Amino acid sequence: MTDTPDTSDQKSESALSRFFRETEVDTRLLGMLAALALIWVGFHFYGQFVNGFGAFLTPRNLWNLSVQTSSIGIMATGMVLVIVTRHIDLSVGSMLGFIAIVMGALQVNILPQYLGLGHPMIWIIAILAGLVLGTLLGGFQGYMIAYGTIPAFIVTLGGLLVWRGVGFLVARGETISPVDATFKLLGGGPYGAIGNTGSWIVCALACAAVLGLIVMGRRKRKHFDLHQRPAWAEVFMAIIGCGAVIGATLLVNAYPWPKGIVKRYVEANGIDTPVEDIFISHGYAIPVLILIGVAIVMTIIMSRTRFGRYVYAIGGNPEAAELAGINTRWMTVKIFALMGFLTGLSSVVASARLGSATAALGTLDELYVIAAAVIGGTSLAGGIGTIYGAVLGALVMQSLQTGMVLIGFDAAIQQVVVGSVLVLAVFLDILYRRNSK
Repeated sequence: MTDTPDTSDQKSESALSRFFRETEVDTRLLGMLAALALIWVGFHFYGQFVNGFGAFLTPRNLWNLSVQTSSIGIMATGMVLVIVTRHIDLSVGSMLGFIAIVMGALQVNILPQYLGLGHPMIWIIAILAGLVLGTLLGGFQGYMIAYGTIPAFIVTLGGLLVWRGVGFLVARGETISPVDATFKLLGGGPYGAIGNTGSWIVCALACAAVLGLIVMGRRKRKHFDLHQRPAWAEVFMAIIGCGAVIGATLLVNAYPWPKGIVKRYVEANGIDTPVEDIFISHGYAIPVLILIGVAIVMTIIMSRTRFGRYVYAIGGNPEAAELAGINTRWMTVKIFALMGFLTGLSSVVASARLGSATAALGTLDELYVIAAAVIGGTSLAGGIGTIYGAVLGALVMQSLQTGMVLIGFDAAIQQVVVGSVLVLAVFLDILYRRNSK
């Protein structure tokens, strides 16, 4: 008499596989979210065990974490395109510092002489100059890579040294401050956020967008006679999407202004209510909204445009892409110019958050940006990468740094951990590609 094999595990596994198939959830995305949750919970309870209180899973820390992620996340969305096409950009950190110096010099030393101190156009001109400068620098490096046939590693390694050095020469090693007051709002802070009401408006728009995307997706599948997801799967995705947005909104609105700033606000506006009875929410920070906007636009570019299809085609097989009629050289110039533009935008956020400009700004950012893209699933072999993965990767990297600072790890240990995580992410990517063949 033979034993009957237990098929309960097989049934459970098949049900789970069927769930993933019907909902079309990206399993790598789930893995990153699980790793992020593990990092957050681990740091929180470690702090509670060692210090007697957990400081990580608090509205204040998570709000600051989102702001700190913005600069790296913006550049990581561009680094996805660079790595997908089998290149690398080591110059983004130095370029960020140089652009910050130029924008700071315009706001403090140059434009006030011609427009007058405090002129409302100063910060606008400075931002436009930073974006144009970043685009030109990135395009120049792309030109040398594409038409000069110099490896991207060498060109951008040279850029890492050159732009940092030029930044020090322009600033003469000094910190340029103070930047324009309106410009500083783009870096976050109590005044650089949209508050309770504005956050709920953003929440409503985001939930409407989630539902709209689901409805349009069903219509498009029906139009092209493609397989439709079950109704329960659509409802599940709508609940998860809207639930995440509502949860994030509740979180950012739970972080109040510091009492000192509330006191100054009360005195400036002649409010009679005691400071202790006033609760003013930060809401979504402006840098976070910029990151979200960049991520949405870059996702559309990569998934809905010819440019995005060309990027993936070049990464999959550059020779075949060129034979198919794609101008791979000009595409390389445009990709690096876009990377430069995003670096300029990231420089706006970083220098505004600092409230000044220094040539040391952005030091080692290139490593964090590359690590964010790789952790987010962008393959160094080319052809594979997502924008949302890079943003999540940036959040993972910043969570590790913030958590280690909160529990008192030395800077040397932080570098060891970050380097180890980068190597581990590349190793896992190799294993994933090997098993998927």
